[in-house]
Amino acid sequence: MAERFDLIVFDWDGTLMDSAGAIVRAMQAAVRDLGLADLPEERARYVIGLGLGDALRHAVPDLEASAYPRMIERYRHHYLSSDHELSLFDGMAAMIDALAARGHMLAVATGKSRVGLDRALGHSGLGSYFHATRCADESFSKPHPAMLEALMDELGATPERTLMIGDTTHDLQMARNARTAGLAVSFGAHPVSALEAEAPLACVHTPGELASWLLENA
Repeated sequence: MAERFDLIVFDWDGTLMDSAGAIVRAMQAAVRDLGLADLPEERARYVIGLGLGDALRHAVPDLEASAYPRMIERYRHHYLSSDHELSLFDGMAAMIDALAARGHMLAVATGKSRVGLDRALGHSGLGSYFHATRCADESFSKPHPAMLEALMDELGATPERTLMIGDTTHDLQMARNARTAGLAVSFGAHPVSALEAEAPLACVHTPGELASWLLENA
């Protein structure tokens, strides 16, 4: 079967790495550190995938602007204290290896900071597989298309031959804004109903289904 996509771009948290729960807990702990009302899990999950500043402003919109740097500092403290314990979803390393062996260009577009992604790439051992990566502190945050546009420009890919894979509506909206295809995974941050409302090519429900879909359709 001829390959449909030259470039496959992955979100990181909740798509390749099982980290959505840790992000939620770090946000909730940061809110408690500032003496604020508890942050509901649903609201925390909704903002996963955005750049950290945008995520916290959406999650706690009534906080005084001067307090956001403190909240960001507390979030980073809680998240980075245990991020080395996080792991990839089962089968992801083998899937990435198989896609690379087939000749696909692979990339990451994430709401993480550059420091955070580099740490995650190092801990996971996947860094050498990705031809390029973009982070929210280097670009406009999702759903703006800038990260995908920069990756396609760097790697010489066209929107028609590029696939964006993610676990949030922000990922799928970024794909649409960049005129690329979008594939949803439901084992991360956002619920199936919200993902399917964005009309992705498909919505897969387990890491194994993702690997199978890509090997059959990408």
